[in-house]
Amino acid sequence: MGAIKARVISYRRGPRSQNPNQVILSIEGVADWRKASRYIGCRVVYRDRYGNVYKGRIVKVHGRNDLVRAVFKPNLPGQAIGCYVDVFV
Repeated sequence: MGAIKARVISYRRGPRSQNPNQVILSIEGVADWRKASRYIGCRVVYRDRYGNVYKGRIVKVHGRNDLVRAVFKPNLPGQAIGCYVDVFV
């Protein structure tokens, strides 16, 4: 199976803190949290316009919607918010 597109929604954050190594993703074609839970453990890759590659992994479903949490190493830059990443199943 090939790569699936997902959009970076935001960093995972709270009222007074932000976790720049964790991002919230919305996977295309996923409608609820049950379908989103199938992607836990999948690898995620973001490539910026300079050729840098950021690799991560989906670790958890975020809430009861179609959103998932991904942890990246190194952290994603702020310019990645709103961009697409590739999810490898």
